[in-house]
Amino acid sequence: MTENVRTVHVFPGASSADEYTEDDFTPHDHPTPHVAPASELTAPEDVSTSEFADEVPRSADTDGSAAVRSSIFDNPAAGLTAAAHTPTVPAATTGVRGLLSRLGIRMAPSAHELAELGRADARRQDETVVRQATWTRAVSVLVANPKGGTGKTPTALILGGVLASIRGGSVAVVEVADDPGALTFRAEGNPALGLGDLMRDVDQITNAGQLAGYTAPQTSFAAVIGSTGRRPRLTGEAVVDISRVIDEFYAIRVMDSGNQPTSSAFQGAVSVADALVIPVMNAGDSTLEAIRLLTELRAAGGPAAALANRAIAIRLIDGRPENAAVTDEVTRLLTEAGISTIHDIPYDRHIAERGQITLATLTPATADAFTSAAATVVKTLQTAARTTTNTRKVSA
Repeated sequence: MTENVRTVHVFPGASSADEYTEDDFTPHDHPTPHVAPASELTAPEDVSTSEFADEVPRSADTDGSAAVRSSIFDNPAAGLTAAAHTPTVPAATTGVRGLLSRLGIRMAPSAHELAELGRADARRQDETVVRQATWTRAVSVLVANPKGGTGKTPTALILGGVLASIRGGSVAVVEVADDPGALTFRAEGNPALGLGDLMRDVDQITNAGQLAGYTAPQTSFAAVIGSTGRRPRLTGEAVVDISRVIDEFYAIRVMDSGNQPTSSAFQGAVSVADALVIPVMNAGDSTLEAIRLLTELRAAGGPAAALANRAIAIRLIDGRPENAAVTDEVTRLLTEAGISTIHDIPYDRHIAERGQITLATLTPATADAFTSAAATVVKTLQTAARTTTNTRKVSA
């Protein structure tokens, strides 16, 4: 494709890396939201309202008495809403400034505290987006990249966990790889039953209690359905049947895929997906494979092409030395491939350990970055649910 020609000088070894599988990644700091400097947030000095008493507009009541007009109470609903959103100047709470504020000498926050306040506010807004989103049918997210070792499983687990923790549950994370993957190993718990058992019993599941027996409940409130041992090769028909049952009892389904986009299982997952999340590294192989996936989905047309056109990239930092030229080239290639949003996930030791992932153990920066990504995913799901009816492939 034309992208390969343009990037030979940056990714000279990408073409020879097809047989190489990277180890699980170890995810750049999340960009710090812009916050106005403290000098702009200094609280105004108190002034006596009596100095301006004569300037307050008055009007005559019906009984002839004068009354002060109120921009709030003339239109109570609109006025109170505006008042509730009137920005207030915070007082410092940390360091020497915080000590002085507690002693009665009001001090504006330091630049560091303002930055922390900005990050906290951004996360609250993202959480609100995730929590308040609604749709009239179950929706699903496919996490995919044909290149192995790009962090698909950790991304699926953490993204599903963030969605569940904010929404209070009703999120299932399910393995849709042809052969057993690492989803159960990376998730919390040691379930007795898993995906292979559910494949066998799928036609007998009639209630949520039954389905719960095949899951690994997480502290995030997500439910994980992965392989607990050897199982038959997953087919597209099995993916569709399992998805149908999961969608009866969960509002969101997050699918952790394998490395073969031409396989029956992957094609089945595409047919029952509403949003596509592509994990990438700052490396040529994972980026070029992601672009190849988008190209193939668009060539398929229909729902697959629509899925590619709504794709979201999550760029994971694995702790190895970063090259600015490569980072810029990855951004350029993904943007030219039609990906409008790229979320950067910083390095996180807990993920790098390649053991069970517990949401509460992630660093605040990682949690913030995944929460931002989750808000983008939810917006994409809302768009998909509005523009498509529940006519996705179903089992006969």
